[in-house]
Amino acid sequence: MYPSVELFTGLLFVFCFLCFGLSLHTLKWLFFSCILVVLIVTDYRERILPDLVNWFGVGIGLVFATRVPPADGMARMFLGRHAGSPLPPWGAGVLDGVLGGLLCGGLLWAAAIVYKLVRGREGMGFGDVKMMFMVGAFFGIRGAFVTVLLGTLLGTVIGVGVIVVLFASGWKSALAKRASKMGLGRVAALRWAIASRYQLPLGTFLGIAALLIIFFGPWTSSRWSLFPLG
Repeated sequence: MYPSVELFTGLLFVFCFLCFGLSLHTLKWLFFSCILVVLIVTDYRERILPDLVNWFGVGIGLVFATRVPPADGMARMFLGRHAGSPLPPWGAGVLDGVLGGLLCGGLLWAAAIVYKLVRGREGMGFGDVKMMFMVGAFFGIRGAFVTVLLGTLLGTVIGVGVIVVLFASGWKSALAKRASKMGLGRVAALRWAIASRYQLPLGTFLGIAALLIIFFGPWTSSRWSLFPLG
């Protein structure tokens, strides 16, 4: 995996240069891309999203927001029109990052609580929530919200596909047969129950979604806007 990750990271550097040229935008998205690669691989291999990486990313994202604010404008729209004086550029960028992190991190946190109430087991760790704090600091509300939508969509589609493949391939069939002999149910039903409990790391898919938004976001935003600000 090591050479593959190194090659992919190098390609991300090339894509950032081709998309944004030599600018502060390039530096911002280089930092963000590298953080995402660390989180994607670590969550996939170890099922963990390290606090050291997430909180470092939050800090770096807010620092960059002072000079390269999220292409969002939500803070200025919510507060600038009602405040006595307009927000300074650096203040609006930081507030956009804070709002993006709080809203989308809170959204995942609420989803985790609902999942546990419905399914009776943990559906995601708090690392995913902290990861969205970090993504929101870089993207703002709109980009972070689209990251949640796209990441969960990717995770759902691929997760269902993995479950079907595991069931069709006879994964854990020996365990299901032993359980069936103990009178716990039919082999097919037990195999499906075992396969359906297989979990994929959400953070990996959130990271992939964020990378897609970095490079395809400017192209899509010119054709579609979730919250038009004009």
